[in-house]
Amino acid sequence: MKPTLQVRLSQHLALTPQLQQSIRLLQLSTLELHQEVEQMLDQNPFLETEDEGPGFEFTSVDRASSTSQREEADSAGASVGEGGDEPSGMDSADFGTTERDDWENGTERDDFDGIRETPGTGSGQGNDDDFEPQERSVSGPTLQEHLRQQLLGMRLSAQDAAAVHVLIESIDEDGYLDGTLEDIAERVADSLGLGDLDDRDELLDQLRCGLAWLQSMEPSGVGAANLGDCLCLQLRHRPAGPARDCAMAIARGHLELLARRDLKKLAAATHADEATVKAAQALIVACEPKPGRPFAPAESLIVVPDVIVVKSGRNWKVTLNPDVMPKLRVSELYAQAIRGQRGGGNLSARLQEARWFIRNIQQRFDTIQRVSQAIVERQKAFFTHGEIAMKPLVLREIADELGLHESTISRVTTAKYMATPFGTFELKYFFGSSLNTDAGGNASSTAVRALIKQFVAAEDTKKPLSDSQIADMLEEQGIQVARRTVAKYREALKIAPANLRKAM
Repeated sequence: MKPTLQVRLSQHLALTPQLQQSIRLLQLSTLELHQEVEQMLDQNPFLETEDEGPGFEFTSVDRASSTSQREEADSAGASVGEGGDEPSGMDSADFGTTERDDWENGTERDDFDGIRETPGTGSGQGNDDDFEPQERSVSGPTLQEHLRQQLLGMRLSAQDAAAVHVLIESIDEDGYLDGTLEDIAERVADSLGLGDLDDRDELLDQLRCGLAWLQSMEPSGVGAANLGDCLCLQLRHRPAGPARDCAMAIARGHLELLARRDLKKLAAATHADEATVKAAQALIVACEPKPGRPFAPAESLIVVPDVIVVKSGRNWKVTLNPDVMPKLRVSELYAQAIRGQRGGGNLSARLQEARWFIRNIQQRFDTIQRVSQAIVERQKAFFTHGEIAMKPLVLREIADELGLHESTISRVTTAKYMATPFGTFELKYFFGSSLNTDAGGNASSTAVRALIKQFVAAEDTKKPLSDSQIADMLEEQGIQVARRTVAKYREALKIAPANLRKAM
């Protein structure tokens, strides 16, 4: 093979460190941004918060430079796309089984009598069709701490107290035993080095005794091995009678029939009349399938909006939330220390780094405000009439209007939140696919979901609407939606199927 020399012309995009930082800051959430700011404050001595002393104030010249940089960064948007830019799908709930989680989806306490579930909360980072605003939760003592506190007030022997303590440590977050009693005894015996079979049998007997004490504690139902056991532990505290006996029989072996709302088969299986079965269902409705739920750690984050929408005359105006904007500036003391020096070496580079960081922060919030205002202009009807008036909107429309790249809009709308008169929503919530209408127009998938919620809320619980019937009702409204699309939206709204919404 003979070596040769060739001349080739090619184009490639080189991103400066400043542009890379600008793109990275744009996609950060508020929490991640504040972590980035704290890290930069620790690393760069020229950077300080405004309450630390006198510093440089950036003028409109700086913002002009920031705008120029924004245009350069946007031209690079297509080549620096992240995998998180595209929305991801939501897994649909599995209704119709008798496991704890699925029982809760299809036949939760409020669902036994036909009341459907309300839309669940989301992470705020799912796809457009699956988003629901997050709820706030307050942390408190854990389930184990609550049980240990009760154990201190019980007059038990040292062996019984030790057995209860072992079982408390073997409780999962739902309040169920993490494994069978034999498995727990095996683990404890191995940790204690008990090799004799008699010692292991004695340990198992102690744990059985300790389990009886544990299951007498609050919350009722704690320490159960499965859902049926949990329900029976709670039902035994109810007044004796045919309804309680029927409820316990259902909990022991007929939860699947209860989940299917099969009243006739339940009556035959429990040898009770329909009135007794309905009374038994009411008792089960009052039970808690997850006793540890009230003690679960507060995992959902408090959503702080990046922008706030306020009424301005006949229009809506977007303002930045000052609480989430870092108040940064260049330290005048350090800047004056190197002023007049030639070169400056590494200190000059750090000073320039501080200036670029502040400008990139300004650019980030300017871009968020521009995109948010464009969204509000496109979705004016939502701020007046709610989600039922939402219009179809895709990222490309906002990108073309603002002269930005589509990937830039995706970064801006991910993990950024807007406070509206109807609540706080992720910016992605305002984007939805388009569905055809008989009039030749388009309807937003968000508005269709709102209609589905209205239809289900107004349905007769004795004859709940099927997905096909909902599709027909939407068609009467002039919206063409397939049955499988209705099923997808219903599952995204965490609404149970018709057979699980039917009142017994």
